Amino acid sequence: MISARRRFLALGGGIIAALSTPAILRAAQVEVIEMTGTTRGEKVWFKPRGLAVPTGTTIRFVNRDAGNSHTATAYHPSNFDRIRRIPQAALPWDSGFLLPDEMFDVTLTEPGVYDYYCIPHEMAAMVGRIVVGNPEDKHWEGASKDRDDVSEEVLAAFPAVETVLARGRIE
Repeated sequence: MISARRRFLALGGGIIAALSTPAILRAAQVEVIEMTGTTRGEKVWFKPRGLAVPTGTTIRFVNRDAGNSHTATAYHPSNFDRIRRIPQAALPWDSGFLLPDEMFDVTLTEPGVYDYYCIPHEMAAMVGRIVVGNPEDKHWEGASKDRDDVSEEVLAAFPAVETVLARGRIE
């Protein structure tokens, strides 16, 4: 009887320990976005350029372009005084220059639309959009309505939020 009771208590302790582990350690999701380009460098892009993920997902930017360095930089006033194009409560990021095969991780914890760019290649429309959660989420913040801080080519390169949500991934 005592042996069965000890086994039951030990099992219960293991379950409690597992449940008390932070959720981010139990089910951390990582999505990869590649930075890439053509061999001669005349075209560069993020792949995918549109991505829908749940709140708390870690995004890993990986430079797969053998001929260029790239950045993954959130549109935010703290990054070169840019107009904010990420949720207000979100932390901005800037990967710095990544050489080929280098990577940078950022975890997105606020629901909403995150627009980002590559510093040296923004004018080549090397931009991307990540949609975190969905419009029904509390504190959801949609895409920026600003049109003054980016060119028409850049604006056209951002996939529509509705398309990202419907397809999940836009190459």
